[in-house]
Amino acid sequence: MTGPDYDHFCRLVRQRSGLVLTPEKAYLVSSRLAPVARAEGLGTVAELLALLRSRAPEALLQQAVDVMATHESYFFRDAAPFEQLADSVLPPLIAARQTQRSLRIWCAACSSGQEPYSVAMILMEMGHRLAGWKLDILATDMSEPILRKASTGLYNDFEVNRGLSPERQERWFKQEPDGWRVSPKLQQMVRFKPHNLLQGTAGLGVFDVIFCRNVLIYFDIETKRQILDQLGRALAVDGSLLLGSAETVLGVSNAVEPVPGLRGLYRPADGSVARSA
Repeated sequence: MTGPDYDHFCRLVRQRSGLVLTPEKAYLVSSRLAPVARAEGLGTVAELLALLRSRAPEALLQQAVDVMATHESYFFRDAAPFEQLADSVLPPLIAARQTQRSLRIWCAACSSGQEPYSVAMILMEMGHRLAGWKLDILATDMSEPILRKASTGLYNDFEVNRGLSPERQERWFKQEPDGWRVSPKLQQMVRFKPHNLLQGTAGLGVFDVIFCRNVLIYFDIETKRQILDQLGRALAVDGSLLLGSAETVLGVSNAVEPVPGLRGLYRPADGSVARSA
């Protein structure tokens, strides 16, 4: 799949989402756009690409961009970041926040919601240590359809059995005819909001912890640098950034620096722009 229509679509996706599509990704474009083409009553993906280039309505343009994102997520994905959160990140923050008794956590590119709900479980399981605290978990994604799914807190058997222990499933979920529903306590802790990482962090405030995992791998170096610089500015001076195991800031950004011995965990770099804790 090549030609002006395909090239235009690749530029559209990069402009709106930061995702880089090369000619080698033509098979992926075709498979992701095929259902969209059928829903529009079009015979081929090529017809859809032509429509997107010429006179497509805004809703269809955004839908086509959204389906190119990989919404792969599951509860307590990779385990290590959540162990770091409980064992290395939260204890010093709790000690430092005894006066204001509040914590703000941002799950960027949260997909279908398993990550922020996993974070909420950890906070709830800390029990008396956070009793009476204001706990704010902001979960964002550029795809509004995936956010609508996440906000329902409803997951099927495959999703709850992927990364979730039987003990946590029994404690934090209730079985319903259509699947398993996250407990109201967890749902109340998480705010879902549409947000594109390319838009920066203005208006979101300062966070004690930011999760931005398994999304930077899809961007080019310059886009990674811009996003990491913005995330660094959105961190409290003693805050923590957690990235995916395959992601790094080395040679990309000086806004944050790795925490020795804890892979994927980063802190604001010395000399970076001052933030209010």
